[in-house]
Amino acid sequence: MPELSRIVITGIGLTSPNGNDLATYRANLLNGVSGVRKWTIRHVGETNAGVCDFDALRYQKRKELRRGTRAGSISIFCAGDALKDAGIDLSTRNRSRVGIYIGTTEHGNVETENQIHEVAQYDYDLAYWSHHHNPRTVANNPAGEVALTFGITGPAYCVGAACAAGNVGLIHGMQMLQLGEVDLALAGGVSESIHTFGIFASFKAQGALAAHDDPTKASRPFDKGRNGIVVSEGGCLYALERLEDAQRRGARIIAEVVGHCINSDAADFVLPLAERQNECMRGALARAGVAPTEVDIVSSHATATPMGDQQECEAVRAVFGDSARTHVNNTKSFIGHCMGAAGSLELAGNLPSFDDGWAHATINVDDLDPACEVRNLVMNAPKRLERVDHVLNLSFGMLGINSAVLVRRWRGS
Repeated sequence: MPELSRIVITGIGLTSPNGNDLATYRANLLNGVSGVRKWTIRHVGETNAGVCDFDALRYQKRKELRRGTRAGSISIFCAGDALKDAGIDLSTRNRSRVGIYIGTTEHGNVETENQIHEVAQYDYDLAYWSHHHNPRTVANNPAGEVALTFGITGPAYCVGAACAAGNVGLIHGMQMLQLGEVDLALAGGVSESIHTFGIFASFKAQGALAAHDDPTKASRPFDKGRNGIVVSEGGCLYALERLEDAQRRGARIIAEVVGHCINSDAADFVLPLAERQNECMRGALARAGVAPTEVDIVSSHATATPMGDQQECEAVRAVFGDSARTHVNNTKSFIGHCMGAAGSLELAGNLPSFDDGWAHATINVDDLDPACEVRNLVMNAPKRLERVDHVLNLSFGMLGINSAVLVRRWRGS
């Protein structure tokens, strides 16, 4: 089997509930600033959510915003900023060799819910049904909107992988580069989940929707008092390139993607399985030829559900229990669960560790659940590490999909 090309990250574009660029986002993670706030959604009422506030007109006109979707708008913002961050001018590139690979969860049902609500105001007279509904709801919409905005003529589609989608989108982009299908990949994940009442209602029916008087304390992974998920929106797309291409154009290299794994529990619709998560982590490490004792930060998936956090911690202990070097943190405690964007956003929040040496904390851990004790869990305040060379990003989803991405500090060779 021929040796695969090395893949590097050269640009990052994001919007999160607590920052619309990497510098702001990272500063808020280090300073303990939550992005969760009160949110009112029809049929559910007041709840908590992570809400993004980005400049939607940076790359779009108002007419395009009205015609498109929230997920499309998030994707366009992230793609534009990723290209800018990477120093890439598409006018100088062969746009048929640019690929767009976006992980999503809930896209489509948001627009359908909104459309049904709209026609309900007119006694369900379908004369008021929008002719934009079909292009808004097709599964490839977010990627397609990016292609339309930037004139990208290469492959542009979405990857459905539940809450593992952010990692899976990145992995897919990396694989397409290694296969030689494209020369530049815009890859990651997006979510518009807070705009559908159904996701809140379903989590509430499951007893898995977080409740707290203070929204900034609602998302509390690993805490004994955790009571569920804070639903959030957001997005993060990466500019990925083959190492030789990035070096040829003198690009700044942020990190190298060195390992990945995707597997399935095949056990339950919603309950995770520690054994398969263990295998997923070990698969990513094995692909990279990296030992557990060489991993500096494990970015956990933990969503603040009782069984979900417990199962993940069991898996982490099994893989990293003897590693004094490995530290564990969690980003959802700051921004809630960004669903399809979770994996890509959580990875982004940890990438600056390669430069500044800090592991950001998990906030809101007032009373650590003994079932969630793992060695070197970074709680409530960031921790300065001697050196950060490897970050393992974990992202799991419903119907038992698991993903892990391992990134390495760029070593300059």
